[in-house]
Amino acid sequence: MDKVLDKLAEIENSASGIMEEANKRKSQFAQEMDEKTRAFDQELEEETQKRIRQVQETMERDMEQKLKEQKERSDQFLLEMEANYKEHRKEYVEALFKEMIKE
Repeated sequence: MDKVLDKLAEIENSASGIMEEANKRKSQFAQEMDEKTRAFDQELEEETQKRIRQVQETMERDMEQKLKEQKERSDQFLLEMEANYKEHRKEYVEALFKEMIKE
């Protein structure tokens, strides 16, 4: 009977040791997962910020190009209006004068 009790005590001690080792491994695994999660989150944040900067830079370049094109069109339109005025100035003055004296 003592042998059985001794064997049971040995099994219990062995089981306790196994459980302690399993808990240590579980704790280590949880710590590793936390570290990997933090590293992943950091990498993801950096990649996200990089992509946001790239998109902003692309949008700014596009906007600058569109503004440049719009300014060029506006400048060209003003030049055309000025040329038209210089060419037809007398006609415009006569038409305006006739309109003003008309009753």
